[in-house]
Parts: sequence; structure tokens; C-alpha cells
Amino acid sequence: MAWALLGIAGILEIAFAFGMKSSEGFTRLTPALFTVATGLSSVILLSLSLRTLPMGAGYAVWTGIGAAGTAIVGMVVLGESAAPMRLLCIVLILAGVIGLKLVSGD
Repeated sequence: MAWALLGIAGILEIAFAFGMKSSEGFTRLTPALFTVATGLSSVILLSLSLRTLPMGAGYAVWTGIGAAGTAIVGMVVLGESAAPMRLLCIVLILAGVIGLKLVSGD
């Protein structure tokens, strides 16, 4: 259950980053409210998952999901660069996330 909460927290972290971009520096009300809600929800779910998961692995997985997912959303939705080296770096982040999950023992 803790890993599922952590996965949802990571997805909310991606939504949080997208909301920050959409809020244009918190000058647009609806995206700003979305940003606050997703950011707060993400941190709450992270904290719940860390009740049972190792802190280092849990936090690293959360940030990895957020970083890789945000980069992917930037490429797909916002038309950011999908250069081969950038894609390789995302693959490496995801490999690290999967590796931490596999060796965490939970």
C-alpha cells in the first residue's frame, strides 16, 4: 500500500509542476489553486508512505517520478526538446527509481 501511495504522490508531483507552469507565477487563480492542492496532496501522501518505507528510498523514488515525469510531460504537452541525450537521462532516472524499489526490501 505504501508503494501505491508513493506512486500517486509522484504523479501528483508531476501535476504540481505542470500547475506551476500553467499558473504563470501564481498570477492565474485556477491553475494556482490546482498547484497548491496537488503540491500539498503530494507531500501528504509522501509522508504517509514514509511511515513504512525507508526514507532514502521513498524520497528518491518520489523525486525521481516527479523529475522524469515532469520532463516527459514537458516534451509531450509543452513541446520541449526530446533530444536523445535528454531521453537517455530520463531513462537513467527511471532505472534508478526501479532499482531503489527493487533493493529496498519492502
